[in-house]
Amino acid sequence: MQGIFKAKMELFNKRSDVNWYEIGVFTEDWEPVQFVSQYKMGRMDHLSKIKFDVYINAIDVPVARYICSETRLRENSNNKPMISSKICSKIR
Repeated sequence: MQGIFKAKMELFNKRSDVNWYEIGVFTEDWEPVQFVSQYKMGRMDHLSKIKFDVYINAIDVPVARYICSETRLRENSNNKPMISSKICSKIR
C-alpha cells in the first residue's frame, strides 16, 4: 500500500512463566508511535512462535526507531519475584 511502511516480525516465547506479550513501536526517545498489527497484545503458549506484520504510516516512519515485544505478567499469588522483559528490534 502506498504511504504505509510494513515490517515483518517473528516472536518466539521461550519463557515458561509468561503467556502474554504486547507489541509496541517507539521513537528514539521511547515515545509511542501509532501502528497497526494483528497482534498488539496476544496470548502465546510456551515454545510457540508467531509471525506478524507491523504497519506504520509513512509520515511516522522517520521518527519510528524500535519495534518491541514486552511480557505481560499476571499477578502471582505466591509472592515469587517475577521479571518482565522488553525485547526491541531497531528499524533501519
